[in-house]
Amino acid sequence: MFGGKKKDNEGEEEQSHHTRYKPKRLDALCKTTYFTRKEIRLMYQGFKQECPTGMVREESFKEIFSQFFPQGDATRYAHYVFSTFKQLSNGGALTFEQFITLLSSISRGPITEKLKWIFDLYDINGDGYISKQEMLHIVSSIYEMLGHYTEPVVHEHSAREHVERIFHHIDTNQDGLISFDEFKEWCQKDEKRSKSLFQLDTVM
Repeated sequence: MFGGKKKDNEGEEEQSHHTRYKPKRLDALCKTTYFTRKEIRLMYQGFKQECPTGMVREESFKEIFSQFFPQGDATRYAHYVFSTFKQLSNGGALTFEQFITLLSSISRGPITEKLKWIFDLYDINGDGYISKQEMLHIVSSIYEMLGHYTEPVVHEHSAREHVERIFHHIDTNQDGLISFDEFKEWCQKDEKRSKSLFQLDTVM
């Protein structure tokens, strides 16, 4: 395993007895992710420090996520990211395996794997298509998260104007919905588009 469990006081041990979660062995995680043993150890240490029970629920996830974007409000975007974990066990909590698998896909995975995660993020209701309203929800949350650092500078209708400007370019068959194939084709036409998506840039 990743190391010995720290001794807590008796009250904390008793309280967390039924909620503590231990991840898979290190070798197994190396085989299912793109990370090295050393990287996984370091990430697990940080994960345990923030989440002593070995699991994280949505509210804690929002707090952790918001630390990376102090210039804006990352709450809504963090909610959508958390929702991409389709099969949460342990009463809706995120395990270390789920966390590291997602991180592995979007940081080290092949381009198609990365695009599939981004598509799933925008596909809020999980029906396999992105509607204009769904895109507006995500883009608005990105503007909120980036705050004053967003370019162009955010105005009241910036998110809506942005979605109106690009939606019809991606929706090639003009049926009012964006399929994964349409999304992938649009992103792969221009390398800058893909990079901007991975950097949480709102200029798509």
